[in-house]
Amino acid sequence: MIISHKHKFIFVKTVKTAGTSIEIFLSQHCGPLDVVTPIIPHVEPHSARNYEGYYNHMPAHEIRDRIGLDIWNSYFKFCVERNPWEKTLSYYYMKNFRENNGLTFDRYLAGKEFPINFPKYTEPGSPNKIIVNRVLYYEHLMEQLGQVFQKLGIPFQGSLGVNAKSEYRIDRRPYQEVYTPEQAKLIGNIFSHEILLHGYKF
Repeated sequence: MIISHKHKFIFVKTVKTAGTSIEIFLSQHCGPLDVVTPIIPHVEPHSARNYEGYYNHMPAHEIRDRIGLDIWNSYFKFCVERNPWEKTLSYYYMKNFRENNGLTFDRYLAGKEFPINFPKYTEPGSPNKIIVNRVLYYEHLMEQLGQVFQKLGIPFQGSLGVNAKSEYRIDRRPYQEVYTPEQAKLIGNIFSHEILLHGYKF
């Protein structure tokens, strides 16, 4: 999570959407008074600072409550979202890696730990009300980041220069070839609200 007073933006970090890579890139352009939460384990050249009272993956409404409406309303707020079937696979491969490749996909799905992001960028109690200025889409990330960074005055050459946490996934088949029909339907039901908000399809 980043609050940049230098560039007047707030980056709300969602799950499995290249958030760590974006944070590493942005931290190098942030000023000494900006808020940059730590990455654990630390990844160079990320530089955390001024993060007391803030934490990784902090929801937008909590950030708003802490910084106050004056800053919240005047800064550009953005986050990233991702196709739920692809996002869930990415999350599974990370969990499997951390369990020494001993976690089957079926057992992961049965555990009901899913990368549901919409509560991080919507109003509590009003899940249809997005409270950030822009939700970028992982599927068009570099193009849309370029638009945002141009607006914010942040130099960008079309690449973040880092691809953090990409080492977890070995199977690079299209997600449609991985899911059974029952598994695909399960994810569709679990992520029904994000699908409704963003129009994702299997």
